[in-house]
Amino acid sequence: MSRLDNVLGRERAITSLGIVAIVALSWGYLWVGAGTGMSALDMTAVTLFPHRLPGDVAGMDTPLATVILMWWVMMIAMMTPSAAPVVLLYRRVLRHHGTSAGRPAATSVLLLAGYLTAWLGFAIGAALLQLALQPTGLISAMMLWSKSALLSASVLLAAGVYQFLPIKRACLAQCRAPATFLVAHWRPGVAGSFVLGLRHGAYCVGCCWMLMALLFVGGIMNIVWIAALSLVVFIEKILPGGERAGRVLGALLIIWAAATLLV
Repeated sequence: MSRLDNVLGRERAITSLGIVAIVALSWGYLWVGAGTGMSALDMTAVTLFPHRLPGDVAGMDTPLATVILMWWVMMIAMMTPSAAPVVLLYRRVLRHHGTSAGRPAATSVLLLAGYLTAWLGFAIGAALLQLALQPTGLISAMMLWSKSALLSASVLLAAGVYQFLPIKRACLAQCRAPATFLVAHWRPGVAGSFVLGLRHGAYCVGCCWMLMALLFVGGIMNIVWIAALSLVVFIEKILPGGERAGRVLGALLIIWAAATLLV
């Protein structure tokens, strides 16, 4: 193996370990409750119809900044693994084109930072929606899952239909083809790395935001739902046949919406 191959292999391992560390720290923060005062396990229930669970107790008075951070760390934990291919490929391209030794690492970090900044925008919107819904009784003020069959069915139906829309397919195509994305949207320079990551993140938000909205049904801090949605996103974006799996999921969500109104 050549010296260049050794360097590339070592850099790929370092980048991969960095991504694993970010994801692990994010999951750890969620597990201990993400500032809510309860552990994620305490806020987890395994059920298809959370609106039928027993009544609520007094809710938490959580600051907006804490709720935004909770959502953002959740998105980092869930979405970073599926962003790994574009980050690793980007670093490899930089090295292949003879970028200086320290530069590929910095620009790869900026690419990931741009990607996660796009999800910060989603996190802010989701946090504002959560705080608006809690006083209405539509979601549990303490456990953060749906208390309304109508809300659950509406979100499930919307998420199911979205799986079949052209905008979903267009965004998913960008996420599933990192090489094509880099060729089409390449920007030079350090600032260009951040913008490139931001653009990729925007496509990812466009692909997955309705799936993330399902947390308003099953529980925003329900660790089972978080893990299940993480797996769904990974399958859709990374594995062969991900597009077909997404359409199957869409049909199941629509059936689930109908069942929710009947139970």
